[in-house]
Amino acid sequence: MRLLPMRLPSRSKLSLVAAAFCALAAVDAQAQATGPIKVGFMLPYTGTYASLGNMIESGFKLYVQEQGGKLGGREIQYFKVDDESEPSKATDNVNKLIKRDQVDVLVGTVHSGVALAMAKAAKDSNTLLIVPNAGADAITGPMCGPNILRSSFSNWQPGYSTGVVAAQKGYKRAMTITWNYAAGSETVKGFTEAFEKGGGKVMKDLNLPFPNVEFQALLTEIAAQKPDVVFAFFAGGGAVKFVKDYAAAGLNKSIPLFGSGFLTDGTLEAQGAAAQGLFTTLHYADNLDTPRNNAFRKSFALTYKAQADVYAVQGYDAAQMLVAGVNAVKGDLSKRDALTAAMHKVTVDSPRGKFTISAAGNPVQDMYLRQATGNNNEFRGVAVKALADPARGCKL
Repeated sequence: MRLLPMRLPSRSKLSLVAAAFCALAAVDAQAQATGPIKVGFMLPYTGTYASLGNMIESGFKLYVQEQGGKLGGREIQYFKVDDESEPSKATDNVNKLIKRDQVDVLVGTVHSGVALAMAKAAKDSNTLLIVPNAGADAITGPMCGPNILRSSFSNWQPGYSTGVVAAQKGYKRAMTITWNYAAGSETVKGFTEAFEKGGGKVMKDLNLPFPNVEFQALLTEIAAQKPDVVFAFFAGGGAVKFVKDYAAAGLNKSIPLFGSGFLTDGTLEAQGAAAQGLFTTLHYADNLDTPRNNAFRKSFALTYKAQADVYAVQGYDAAQMLVAGVNAVKGDLSKRDALTAAMHKVTVDSPRGKFTISAAGNPVQDMYLRQATGNNNEFRGVAVKALADPARGCKL
């Protein structure tokens, strides 16, 4: 059998192939710097948290609109997936945005369990993720990474600041109540840490499965135990029912109810008289009388014919953080390290007040004491100044 000599491509052909590859790379680089920026919203658009998801999206788009509808000179293309507030579906849902739509940045979500799955997918695929609400401590703790940032809070922060206030008011015996999921348990841990550091003692933690709203048995237990104060974490529709049930049981007349700010944020109108006078802590208060907040609330009301809330602020600030990164690299998202570095260094001029970003990617921010008055959570003072999440377990 005669072997034929292998014919190698000529030097000129190799040069043409190399030139073709270089041309393709140049086209790709040009697309990275000039094509539309793909933003993928994975938020709750149905169910308990639907109104929260809509407010986050509205806030984000408002800031983009204020920049002339572009980021770093580039158009924006939006993609949306309903996360259904369902952790078991989170990986499949987020991969629709990462793999199918090939988004440049993920924005989501509200439910901490869903956000944890999003953070894992973002880390595995090295996709930029901005979390505009979910406070799961692990996101800026053990799961931290330079491509994962948050425009909202860690669950620990509002829990801790409420514990500080409750202890300062002289309460000694507390009970806590929440849903049995990450946001609830971590917020309660923050409260307990600060309350017990301040000299109090948590007698018992009560919880029920998410999104169960059958509170009667637990309210009966609170009435029997007679603590000095109750700390609650609920949000959305669950918060409305809990506050109403607490008042209907007559407990608001004998046992003060304190909460993470989400107990009364976006829910006061539905809660009505039952919520009046409630104290909560959060990184935003509706009547912060600053030029920045007043301008934001006016712009939001004119654009959407609705009153802004903390969720709108968090969406607005997620866009601010992204813009800081995109502008730093002049729209060239291929310069990922420089983009994320700029996002970590930015001081965000937020309606909540200026805040910075920790090394772990979480806001370092003032936590406010608010009181429910009418349909507003009104500012009553600073509960804790520039509160930084401890970022336990974060290794960068």
